[in-house]
Amino acid sequence: MTERRFDGRVAVITGAGRGLGREYALLLAARGARVVINDNGSGLDGAGADVGVAQLVVEEIKAAGGEAVACTASVATPEGGKEIVEAALDAWGRIDVLIHNAGNTRFDSFAEITYEAFRSVVDVHLMGGFNVTRPAFPHMTKAGYGRVVLTGSIGGLYTMPQTAPYAVAKSGMIGLNNIIAIEGAEHGVKSNIILPGAVTRMAEGLDTSQYPPMTPDMVAPMVGYLAHEDCAVSAELYVAMAGRMARAYVTETRGVYRPDWTIDSVAENIAAIRDASDNFTFHPAEGGFVAHLTESFGMTQA
Repeated sequence: MTERRFDGRVAVITGAGRGLGREYALLLAARGARVVINDNGSGLDGAGADVGVAQLVVEEIKAAGGEAVACTASVATPEGGKEIVEAALDAWGRIDVLIHNAGNTRFDSFAEITYEAFRSVVDVHLMGGFNVTRPAFPHMTKAGYGRVVLTGSIGGLYTMPQTAPYAVAKSGMIGLNNIIAIEGAEHGVKSNIILPGAVTRMAEGLDTSQYPPMTPDMVAPMVGYLAHEDCAVSAELYVAMAGRMARAYVTETRGVYRPDWTIDSVAENIAAIRDASDNFTFHPAEGGFVAHLTESFGMTQA
C-alpha cells in the first residue's frame, strides 16, 4: 500500500500542543510536512497561558527528524489568527494545510450563563476558525491549492446539557466550512469538518469509565486524509470515534406541498411533513442551494 505523504507541504495546526492537535501534528510531520504548532497553553476554560506547551511538540518533531516551529498567538482575535498564518509564511513561504483544532470548554446552564462566559467559548472555536481561515484563504487560492480541516462536534449536531456556547460554536462551523469549500472549489481549495471523539483533557468532568478505547491517534488518520492532496471530498463532515469512521450530513423530508396553509392544516399534516421515507439530501459544494430551490419550486408544479 502506498504511504500518502506531505513532503513539501506546510501545515498550520491550532491547539497542537496537546491531545488531538498534537497527534495530528506528529502524524503529518512524520509524513514529511513542515508544521506550525500553534498553542497558547491555556487552561480548559481558556484562561492562563503556558508558552512551553507548543515548544515541547516542536522539539518532539525535531528529535524525530521533522521540521516545526511554535506559535503561541491566540486564535480568539483577528490579530492572533493573522500571526498564526504568518508564522508559516515567515518560516517556509507558504501554507498548504490549515487544521483548526484549538478549543476550550465550560459547563454552564443556559438559564445562568453570562455573556462573557458564552463569548469565551465561541471566540476560540467559531471565531477562532474564522480568524485563522480568513488570512490563510487568499494565500491558498492564489497558490491554487489548499486543504482546510475545521473541528466540529457531535455536540454541535446533537448537544449535551450545559454546553450552550460549545453547541452554538460547533454547529456554526458548518456554515463556515461550506463557504470555504464553495468559494475555494475553483481554486483547488477543499474544506471539511472532523467530528472527533477522543478522551483528552476536554473530557474532564465527564464519566468516561464505560467508554471503549478512544485515543487521539484513532482520530488522526481521518484528519490526515482530509488534509492530504488525495482528499476527494469537500464541504463534508466526518465522524471519527472509537474506531468508527462515518459521514454525517443534513437531510430533509420530502415534505408536503399545498398552495395555502393554516395552523390547523399544519397540525393535520405534521406526520406527513415529518415522514422520512423519501428524503432529499443536497450537497453544499455541488449546487446544494440551487438544488434545494429547484426541488421546492418543482413541487408547486406537480
